[in-house]
Amino acid sequence: MARGQQKLQSQAKAQEKAAKAKKQQGHSATEQKKAAQKALVHVCTVCKAQMPDPKTYKQHFENKHPKNEVPAELKDI
Repeated sequence: MARGQQKLQSQAKAQEKAAKAKKQQGHSATEQKKAAQKALVHVCTVCKAQMPDPKTYKQHFENKHPKNEVPAELKDI
């Protein structure tokens, strides 16, 4: 059993090793959420919902807000 300084060194080394292994596995959940948030660039003018592309935005607008007029940016899509 390690004691004192040796124990602290062992714990630090194990923690670094675990961090490296986790980093090699792939992106963390927070990084994935940030990347997903960057992809949501279109915002609905009525309900402020976010969408990744204009086609999805148009479908959302037609389905969720049928009584409202479609925005000019979506008419040609």
